[in-house]
Amino acid sequence: MTKKIAVVTDSNSGITQSQAKEMGLYVLPMPFMINNELFYEDITLTQQEFYVRLADGADVITSQPSPDAVLKLWDSLLKDYDEIVHIPMSSGLSGSCQSAMMLANDYDGKVQVVNNQRISVTQRQSALDALVLVERGMDAKQIKDFLEEDKFNSSIYIMLDTLYYLKKGGRITPAAAALGTILKLKPVLQIQGDKLDAFAKARTASQGKSIMINAIRADMEKRFGGADKDNIWLEIAYSYDLEAATQLKSEVQAQFPGFDVHIDPLSLSVACHIGPGALAVACCKKI
Repeated sequence: MTKKIAVVTDSNSGITQSQAKEMGLYVLPMPFMINNELFYEDITLTQQEFYVRLADGADVITSQPSPDAVLKLWDSLLKDYDEIVHIPMSSGLSGSCQSAMMLANDYDGKVQVVNNQRISVTQRQSALDALVLVERGMDAKQIKDFLEEDKFNSSIYIMLDTLYYLKKGGRITPAAAALGTILKLKPVLQIQGDKLDAFAKARTASQGKSIMINAIRADMEKRFGGADKDNIWLEIAYSYDLEAATQLKSEVQAQFPGFDVHIDPLSLSVACHIGPGALAVACCKKI
């Protein structure tokens, strides 16, 4: 008999609560403290409200979902499902993955936590891949193993509009931030595996976009078996500025004709560390 399997991710995937219902997924909302008040992404805090608070200089602290919130969701799902595949954000960017793994120890293998080090649009793709693997008849453990083996088949490059938030969060030295601000540089970062790393410095936004597009093309060709629409999912993510993201989408489509380019706002847990105006290009190898 085939097992009934629930797929769970968190709001860092960019999947909203209403999209999750349509897709047949479950999304754990990420909690935030804003000026010591607790909010939940996409439930008591919209993207718009978040950026207004950020612009006002509010003190924004990201947190991981409480053990209680995680257990409540799992317990309610296990009334209707045999097993759960839980896909949290990258273990290198948050402690929520390790916490979920510890909590899952008490579930006799019924809850499988996937540590595949993805975030935003690539984490979203993992959740969609998990649904496909459920359809293929895999159990939760097989899906976890598959997604963890597949983890390096994705790439993200992010161009920041400002270094202010990275400096504020202690992610870079004040001296490096000051230098970037003086020179009006547009830093391009990459997420490969579990951490956010510097990749290149661009003088202008258009140069930054070219750097990201070329880097994605190189990854497709050298690492993922070719820049082919049947082989690769292509994605764009952004913080706050949809117009700039839409413009980037048309530039990406011109470079990769025939590709279907998915576009999503960056989750607020990521946005609070990099600020508004960031643009990202990402790709995942199709399973």
